[in-house]
Amino acid sequence: MAVAVVLLAVPALLPGCKAKETVEPTPDYARQLGPGESALRRLGPNDPLPDIAAAWRDRDTFLLDAADQSQRWFLAPSSKQFFPFEDITTHEQAQAGIVAFRELLLNTSDENTFVNEFLRLFEVYQSVGYNGAGVVLFTGYYSPEFRASPVRTPEFGAPLYRRPADLATDPVTGTPLGRRLPDGTTMPYATRAEIEDSNLLAGTELVWVEDDLSAYIIQVNGSAKLTFPDGSVHYIGYAGKTDQPYVGLGKSLVEAGLIPKDRISLSAIRDLYRRDPEAVRQYMRRNACYVFFQEYDGGNWPSGSLGVRVTEHTTLATDKRIYPRGGLVFVDTQAITFARGSQRFQRFMFDQDTGGAIQAPGRADIFMGIGPSAEILAGGQYAEGTLYYFVLRPEYVQEYLAKARGTPRSG
Repeated sequence: MAVAVVLLAVPALLPGCKAKETVEPTPDYARQLGPGESALRRLGPNDPLPDIAAAWRDRDTFLLDAADQSQRWFLAPSSKQFFPFEDITTHEQAQAGIVAFRELLLNTSDENTFVNEFLRLFEVYQSVGYNGAGVVLFTGYYSPEFRASPVRTPEFGAPLYRRPADLATDPVTGTPLGRRLPDGTTMPYATRAEIEDSNLLAGTELVWVEDDLSAYIIQVNGSAKLTFPDGSVHYIGYAGKTDQPYVGLGKSLVEAGLIPKDRISLSAIRDLYRRDPEAVRQYMRRNACYVFFQEYDGGNWPSGSLGVRVTEHTTLATDKRIYPRGGLVFVDTQAITFARGSQRFQRFMFDQDTGGAIQAPGRADIFMGIGPSAEILAGGQYAEGTLYYFVLRPEYVQEYLAKARGTPRSG
């Protein structure tokens, strides 16, 4: 995912008393839910609603494509194992909701009609955020393109590995459980440093890239398009990860004083790596989590954790332990653009992915696209905002369920 840091609060003046410096607590975007807590709360009649009209005005053709990808996932029998989700939605309800939204987009010609029909059809839930008041930190991620080789050469010396046979994961959720021992028990998997120092995975290399930072970036983003020396193009994607904790590289470098907090970006990290690769490697190793890959057909690339193609500015990555998969969401935040700098971002999106750093109700990642331009946007995305989920009202489920059994018409 995108490299991001927690920004420090600035001094403030207290009204009505002698001016003095105060330090606000650093936001804990990684705060976990307590026992029995839900990441979503249903909005009541007096709660402010998200700006549906703004999302309507900012719609594009990618939105229909992303809807088709979610619908394709819901049509797969394996998707049923993740529902019902708490007491919020059933599988049929979520599946029918995608169809209802798609038809509303296609058949509505004006803003007011769309908003009224949308609120008639859907119940609105809001994320509780990191602080219980709905604040979510939105960062960005992208799908990188790199040069690579199927064998080690003087130019390509950094490996990416296949999934090891002893990696244990939950068969339903995919949550890493550790290293499975011959007697069937599990223990914590080796850390990044232990894997590298012991050459633990020798013989399971999938491809080789130019340097350690390139390999690390691909691990954090979870997929890549690779061009081999013979000109052939290959696609790799996520095949699992270890149960060790994730620590952001950008945050570590800022805390070490190697990059100023107001200059942190992937470009700044690349520059530091060129000047002092050993220093960057030291802090990469603080991220104990390790990611594994598999090669797959590029027709479905880039693919998210649901196994369907992700869509730029329309796929959202969240913690799948606490948020329902595949559904329609609304993001209200600030986002980086090339032409106009930071702009208000109010868009319908689909929750189709996850990531190593996205492990709490206060975190979400916006997919920015493919290649170098998307890398710039992803590296600059760091803003608080609010996140909403939409669930088709129960009385409309049967109306749209039969249509949900059909095949998506595009994507």
